[in-house]
Amino acid sequence: MRGLPAAARGYIGCAALAAALCAAPAPRLGAGAPWSSTLALATLYALCEQLPRCPVVGGRIPYGAGFAGAPGALVAGWASPVLLAGVFLLPPPLAALAAVPGALTGPAKARSAVARRLWHAAEAALACCAAAQVFRAVGHHPLSAPQFPVLLLPAAAAATTFCAVLVALDGGVLVAAERRPLRTAWRGALSRSLGPHLVHGLAGLMMAVLWRSSYGPTAALLVLLPMCLSCWVFAQYHRERTAHQATIRALVQAVDIKDRYTRGHSERVGRASVMIARELGMTEDRVEVLRFAGILHDVGKLGVPTRLLRKDGPLTPQERRVIELHPEYGHEIVRGIGFLGEARAAILHHHERLDGRGYPYGLMGHHIPECARVVAVADAFDAMTSTRSYRRARPVPAAVAELRKCAGAQFDPRMVRALAASLDRYGWHPDLVTAADTEPGAVREGPGAGGPPGAGAAQGGGAVEGAGALPGAGAMPGAGVTPGAATVQGPGEPGAGEQGPGGQRPARRSEPRPEEAGRKGAR
Repeated sequence: MRGLPAAARGYIGCAALAAALCAAPAPRLGAGAPWSSTLALATLYALCEQLPRCPVVGGRIPYGAGFAGAPGALVAGWASPVLLAGVFLLPPPLAALAAVPGALTGPAKARSAVARRLWHAAEAALACCAAAQVFRAVGHHPLSAPQFPVLLLPAAAAATTFCAVLVALDGGVLVAAERRPLRTAWRGALSRSLGPHLVHGLAGLMMAVLWRSSYGPTAALLVLLPMCLSCWVFAQYHRERTAHQATIRALVQAVDIKDRYTRGHSERVGRASVMIARELGMTEDRVEVLRFAGILHDVGKLGVPTRLLRKDGPLTPQERRVIELHPEYGHEIVRGIGFLGEARAAILHHHERLDGRGYPYGLMGHHIPECARVVAVADAFDAMTSTRSYRRARPVPAAVAELRKCAGAQFDPRMVRALAASLDRYGWHPDLVTAADTEPGAVREGPGAGGPPGAGAAQGGGAVEGAGALPGAGAMPGAGVTPGAATVQGPGEPGAGEQGPGGQRPARRSEPRPEEAGRKGAR
């Protein structure tokens, strides 16, 4: 637990202490307590927790994102009905106790594995104890087969309590361990988790009724068969997602090979886009879409001649027009990839400007899709904070100051503020971003690891060059400008005192190195 923030260690410690207090009355229940059922359910739950490790059924089932996982992730699949059956069958202290062995021996991410297992055991015990208390408070009936319909209401109340406790605890650990903003830590979690937990509650009630019936505990195991089937279906879905992610990685690697100067840029823009999205409180589905949008925003370079991307010297107007087609090329490349959703619009419009002077369509203000405005800021920030062959990376504060300077004309001020706030909270760590991080589940937590899931960071290159500037357009190499000293401007913004002839668009880059002039296009 040494790698966790002090607040997270304290939070987990308090949860573990509360769980111990919930289970403490168990020894005083005496020999008449259902100890054999407790042992059997604890063993069954521990076996179910090994499901993600099973090569046939589990395979590569993800264990949830972030420190705590998705709310209720520790009891996903067919393990949740087992715990809820314990809620219906056992006294609250024993119900809490039955959850501990499985949670302690279940799978956990390598990073802070001990703390994760301790946390999962504590929250499972607390959720089971609270749900068992509610079940007995609402039900007032001994569990028996003839009263099965009567028990539906208390069972639903117990399952709802079980879900609510998990969601509340998971949101708290996201705030403590990953510094998630309070306004987003719990947003949408209960609505996403309640339905599955109610279904699991019904399955758990069926297990409990069969457990107490004349058929005995063996018959109760039959309830797990459909849960096992649903887990297998989920595994197939995850394998399909893995294939999608492999497709994205292949596209990104193709762009990196073609434009060798910006290798890693796509992954870093994806990470920065996630930082902005999380700060804005977007749902996890949209966060994932924005990750894909950032990663694939330059995929249209595959349609741009390599000689232009690697040209030594300034671009001609005709060459600039060819490079300005890369958003449309990118949109055509990904048009048939249905799972990208609104990421396709971000790929097409991430070089638009609020003042209408961007491309390819010159959209203005809120006519530019929100996802494209996010990627534009992430792209520009990565560009400014990267080390390039012709200049050193800018410091993060200088890059943020440049973004703020261009907010309102070139960038959406809301996106700039969100990135700045996220950087203040989590920092910027470009060395942690790798090609493997294109996978949504590949998250890093805690301080020094990019903050929230996806909050890795970037290197990037050239001021606002990343958001609509076409380097080399009229800027002569070696024009007596110190490398890195000039601001790179977007179209139509005076940059570093340069003004095109006749009041035309200014030169958009004043760095003296020509190697980048034909390459960066309009990042």
